[in-house]
Amino acid sequence: MTIHHHHHPYMTIHDFNAHSHIGWDNSLKPIAEVDSGQTITYEITESSGGQFHKHATVQDVQNLDFGKVNPTAGPIYVKGAQPGDTLEIEMLDFSQLDWGWTAIIPGFGLLADEFKEPAIKTFDLTKKNTMEFLDGIQLFIKPFPGTVGVALPEPGHFSVVPPRKNGGNMDIRHLTRGTKLYLPVWVEGALFSIGDTHAAQGDGEVCGTAVEASMETTVRFKLHKGKTIAEPRYEIPGPPTPEADSRGYYVTTGHGEDVYKASQNAIRYMIEHLMDTYKLSAEEAYMLCSVAVDLRINEIVDMPNWLVSAFLPNSIFR
Repeated sequence: MTIHHHHHPYMTIHDFNAHSHIGWDNSLKPIAEVDSGQTITYEITESSGGQFHKHATVQDVQNLDFGKVNPTAGPIYVKGAQPGDTLEIEMLDFSQLDWGWTAIIPGFGLLADEFKEPAIKTFDLTKKNTMEFLDGIQLFIKPFPGTVGVALPEPGHFSVVPPRKNGGNMDIRHLTRGTKLYLPVWVEGALFSIGDTHAAQGDGEVCGTAVEASMETTVRFKLHKGKTIAEPRYEIPGPPTPEADSRGYYVTTGHGEDVYKASQNAIRYMIEHLMDTYKLSAEEAYMLCSVAVDLRINEIVDMPNWLVSAFLPNSIFR
């Protein structure tokens, strides 16, 4: 363990289980203190908390203990951080990827009512830039942390599942290397935690899981005193999806008075397209939508109907 060397500009947090927690609680004791400008490397365990392995089966999904799901490393006390400040987290590196998983977990996901049976798919992530989804379908490896947040000001324990004003389980696929995330500080020391690392995801994470993977994650902290924001913001250093953009897209749309239902329809039609065109099963198509398809709101002003598109990148098909 090197986390007791508070004065060093760089530290590594090993032994994830001993330094992680489930959910948000501002009474948790910090595992380390850092100064603004300091860098930390975390060895993060994937979101099942070690319950799945590279040969996981449907039975493992059925046996999943939700009380152990989505652990985060932390909290880290940032010296000088006070309510009303902003904490900047710069994503420096993601490494040591080995394998990943995507699952359909009954009760979760955009189309939970239609996909009631558990399913799981595992991936080899040792090839650096791409992984095989199925023969002829190669996904781009673009690692990021699904859950990044600080403690909430309200006392008590809060589930990590929904995103909130403190960040949390935002599943923003764009928090890749080089991105700067800005989080509002709600308590003294900010009490920052991170976890739920993903090797790939589409905007929407529609089946409820991305390509969930353990990895080494390096971030740098910077405190902005007196700069106040209400909710998280982020900056990305370049185009978000150049590899996916390279060969265009096939796009389905969904409309309606409810953005959620419109999104459901856009994904239903994309599943239909993937089954018809690429002979995927319904479950494979749903999982592919979760890890590679981006939902976009095209229009939210023409009452009573809004429009959502689902973007499938042609570049994943070899």
